Amino acid sequence: MISQVRWQDVIDIIIVAFIIYRVFLLIKGTRAIQLLLGLVIVMFVFALAKRFELFTLSWIFNSFIGSIVFVIIVIFQDDIRRLLLALGRSPFFRKISYVKETLFLDELSSACVVMKKRSMGALIVIEREVGLEEFMEAGVRFDAEVNAELMVSIFQFASPLHDGATIIREGRIVSAGCVLPLTTADEVDKSLGTRHRAAIGITEVTDAVSIVVSEEKGIISYAYHGQIFLNINADDVKRILKEILS
Repeated sequence: MISQVRWQDVIDIIIVAFIIYRVFLLIKGTRAIQLLLGLVIVMFVFALAKRFELFTLSWIFNSFIGSIVFVIIVIFQDDIRRLLLALGRSPFFRKISYVKETLFLDELSSACVVMKKRSMGALIVIEREVGLEEFMEAGVRFDAEVNAELMVSIFQFASPLHDGATIIREGRIVSAGCVLPLTTADEVDKSLGTRHRAAIGITEVTDAVSIVVSEEKGIISYAYHGQIFLNINADDVKRILKEILS
């Protein structure tokens, strides 16, 4: 039996397993995983209906299964887009040295602390595997290393860019004053403003991580996979970013 297994079969299985792994990795922690579970339940009920000859229920499910491809495309359109955009992209820290990584984390956390003390609002989005190019179109292009002074100057009230988001790619500021999608999730705290909703929204449609400094509450928060975590300190910023981006 083993002698009948071709080397092509082994490669085929490895490729399929890798694709399935990457798909689950991208939708892990998002609403898409719940929708996928719902589809599994539908398929299970359909199998039971066929097994016990429930003709009406089987006919309904047959009609549904016939258009399942279109249903999946509609339901998972954001996650399919994320998967396609992620192909060929490298992890965040792969292209920068350990020294630059450390400086990046130090400068970013220092900027957050300064803005917190000065009651300045800020929204910083860090690109991971899914590109954020489409969200940069309304912003102002940059190509600068992350440092605390520059970040603070971008978000000071007199700056025309302070209301938008600043996007970081591979340790460098690439755009500022960007417009992001707002979350529409019902479970989000009603007291959170537009900046926090935008921070959550971008992490719902991409795998980015966002950091928010609240000018009203004077706290630092971060959002990831559609969830927001409020009131973290400077050490938390460095630790959390290192864990996520690595």
